[in-house]
Amino acid sequence: MIPGTLLALLLSDDVESFQTETFLVAAAILCLLSSANYVINEYLDAPTDRYHPMKAKRAGAQGLLRFRYVAVLYLLLVVVSLTVAAHLGVFFFATSVAFLVMGVFYNVQPFRTKDRVYMDVLSEAINNPLRFLLGWFVVIHHAFPPSSILIAFWMGGAFLMAIKRYAEYRQINDPERMALYRRSFKFYNEENLFLSSFFYALNAAFFLGVFLIKYRIEYILALPFIAVLFVWYLKIALKKDSAAQAPEKLYGEGPYLLYLLLVCSFLGFLTFADLPFLQVLVDPVIY
Repeated sequence: MIPGTLLALLLSDDVESFQTETFLVAAAILCLLSSANYVINEYLDAPTDRYHPMKAKRAGAQGLLRFRYVAVLYLLLVVVSLTVAAHLGVFFFATSVAFLVMGVFYNVQPFRTKDRVYMDVLSEAINNPLRFLLGWFVVIHHAFPPSSILIAFWMGGAFLMAIKRYAEYRQINDPERMALYRRSFKFYNEENLFLSSFFYALNAAFFLGVFLIKYRIEYILALPFIAVLFVWYLKIALKKDSAAQAPEKLYGEGPYLLYLLLVCSFLGFLTFADLPFLQVLVDPVIY
C-alpha cells in the first residue's frame, strides 16, 4: 500500500487533504481483507499442506479447523472490512471487493487458480497492484495511477511468487510429493520455474523503467540498483532453507534489507533532486 500512497502524494495537486488517520484505517482494512483470504486459504489447503515439510505442522493440516468457525470468521472479516471500506470512496471499495474476489478465484473450486500452472503465480501476484491501488485511492479518489506502474507491480509480484515456488521445489526435491502438495507442480520443474521468474523480472524491470523515465528522468540512475535487488533476491532463493519460501522471514537477510533501504533512500533523493544534464536523454534529436 505504501508505494501507492507515496506516488499519489507526489502526483497529486491536493496533498494537504491527505489524512494520516485515513491511511491507517485503510491499512487496517487491507489487513482484514488479507486475513479473510488467508482464512479460506488455510482451511481449503489443509488436505494438501500435509505433504509440505513445514506447512504440515499448521492447524489446518493437522485437522484442527472446523468449517463452521472458519465460515463465521471469514464472513465477519468480509463484512467488517467492506463496511469500513465503503466510507473511503467507490474506487477503494471496488478494489477491496476485487481483492476478496481474487482470493476466492485463487483458493475455491471450480476456479482454484493456485492449482493451474502459471496461473497460480499470475493470479496471486495480481494482489500486488490491488494493494497499490488501495494505497493510491487513499489520496486520489477520482483517477487511476499510470498503467505502467500497475503492470510493474504485477510482474514484480509474479517474480516473487515464481521464486517462492522455485525455492520450495529445490527444498523438497521430490516431484511426486510436490505434485501432491500443489497440483500445479505436476507441470513445474526447476528449469521452467527459473525461466518464468526471469520472464517476470524482465517485464517488471521494463514497465518500471517506462514509468520512472516517463515521469521523472532522474529515476533512470536508480535502475541499475533496482536490477541488483532482483538478482540478489534470486541469490537468496538459491540458498538451502531459503527465506524466499516464506518472505516474512526475510528479516534474517540483514544485508539485503539494508540495501533495499538504501535504494529506497536513493529514489527519495532523486524525487527532489533536479539533474538538468539528464534531460538530453529525453529531448528529441535533430540531425
